[in-house]
Amino acid sequence: MMMLSDEFISELKSRNDIEEIVGEYVNLQRKGKNLMGICPFHSERTPSFCVYPSNGSFYCFGCGAGGDVITFLRLIEHYDYLEAVKNLAERVGMDFQISEEDNAVHNKKLLIYEINREAAKFYHSQLLSETGKEATEYLHSRGISKSSVKHFGLGYSPKNGYALVDYLNKKGYNKKDIILSDLAFKSRNGREIDRFRNRLMFPIIDVRGNVIAFGARTMGNDTPKYINTSDTLVFKKSSNLFALNFAKKSGKNNLILTEGYMDVISLHQSGFTNTVAGLGTALTSGQVKLLSRNADEIIICYDSDEPGKKAADRAMKMIRGDGLNVKILTIPKAKDPDEFLRANGKDGAFKFRSLIENSKNDTEYRLAQIKSNYDLNFAEDKVKYLTQASEILSECRNPIEREVYALKISSEAGVNKSSVMILIEKNLKKKNKSNRKKEFKSIEKMTSAINDKINPDKHGNLRAATAEEALISYIINNPDMANTIFSRLLPEDVVTGFNRRILETLRDLNEKGKIFDVANISAYGFSFEEIGRITRMICSYNSCMGTPSAVNEYIETIKEERNKNKFKNISDLSENEVSEYIKKLKNK
Repeated sequence: MMMLSDEFISELKSRNDIEEIVGEYVNLQRKGKNLMGICPFHSERTPSFCVYPSNGSFYCFGCGAGGDVITFLRLIEHYDYLEAVKNLAERVGMDFQISEEDNAVHNKKLLIYEINREAAKFYHSQLLSETGKEATEYLHSRGISKSSVKHFGLGYSPKNGYALVDYLNKKGYNKKDIILSDLAFKSRNGREIDRFRNRLMFPIIDVRGNVIAFGARTMGNDTPKYINTSDTLVFKKSSNLFALNFAKKSGKNNLILTEGYMDVISLHQSGFTNTVAGLGTALTSGQVKLLSRNADEIIICYDSDEPGKKAADRAMKMIRGDGLNVKILTIPKAKDPDEFLRANGKDGAFKFRSLIENSKNDTEYRLAQIKSNYDLNFAEDKVKYLTQASEILSECRNPIEREVYALKISSEAGVNKSSVMILIEKNLKKKNKSNRKKEFKSIEKMTSAINDKINPDKHGNLRAATAEEALISYIINNPDMANTIFSRLLPEDVVTGFNRRILETLRDLNEKGKIFDVANISAYGFSFEEIGRITRMICSYNSCMGTPSAVNEYIETIKEERNKNKFKNISDLSENEVSEYIKKLKNK
């Protein structure tokens, strides 16, 4: 990331009020000096997203997202750093020029976008030419219209393993950059070869209209059936969805989630433009977050075969766990949505809409699955069914929902509703007890920093880490004291690795005369999650933390904990080291 001048960044942030920018995306309510709202970066019902106008930052206590107005725009719009800065500069009419020297990575991303766009044009032209006749006939046999081919920019990669490389070369693109885009690879003989050959091509487009990758499908029995672009500078498979760029424009508050590209195209063609698909892999947490940012409800419509059912079950748990409403659409007498639509001809769209309307929520779906395993004509099966069903119903948060389904399953089994409610209440007590234990363990983990992925050293070094975080917060909020503190505290004195990185960054910024803000700190390679943690430190600062005695205590605590760690096993020390250690103790 390039380092822009402090003057420019300071002016940029002062002229782009964080309350105003965030307010375009989040409904904010004032709470004292700060503002609260529903976090746009994860699904939640209770507001945990806080904006701090006093220091121009935001922080979500639910998911840990945090930073300044630049970070917010990067997260919400999927911008890189320079794109976010440029956007903010344009909003307020500030002159912003990017030099190629300072922005090598940014320029490389722009180049990959350009190469991908040219590749998409090439594949599309090949599909419409004599070369792509077989692919065109295949699409026709699958009921894909010419307008859909154009709308999705579908293409064909020729059998010739050099067609795209040669085309892009003639366009002036470097072979190294073509490889960097994952459109080609170098063979053993040193010749660059096209990554995709003799396949239908599906451009993957981000929400801003950039071609970021490709999916490729065989038209025969070749394996694998689908291959995708590997992760590049502009593409991360686990954080993208096919056709989200179109689905966002549907105006619907729900999304239909399918397995394949052909399912998406067929459904869009039939009027279901709120359909998206994963990218050839099992649903990821990154994709779930993307779904939650763009819909309130997800309708899972996976293949009806056994692998599809298992994938649907897994996806359902993940989506439900993220707080979204989820429904399961079961496809009768067809393997997938595409096959169902084709099998039903002109009535396909009408019948599929009926399937959506009759799709089961996750509770109904799970109950139906259990019921299918038992014959309710037998007393033993009734008991097993009701026992398992009551466990599912105990997970329903809404007591009315529990009552309604209790009546339904009691009627099915021919027993009194009150008996079912007793079972549910019994399970509720168990779950509440279990949840309390989990909550206690969670608090225990938080306070002991177990599984802290950002600062794993914190576990076992709580006293040192707490003092380090307080000192970091103090330095950032009191930059005029940085020189004094850095003269007393060396990098090697700091116990935990993550906090040492922050303090080393602050020390370097101080030496360069740079201000201690999120923008400058971000330039040192911190991830969004790490910036969120730093923002929390900044926002947790209060005046009590800044007394001279408090700062002295932080420094002394850090040094004491470092010495403890250094001399944990005195038996391993040399005679001279033991003597030095004793001297230090005497001088205290």
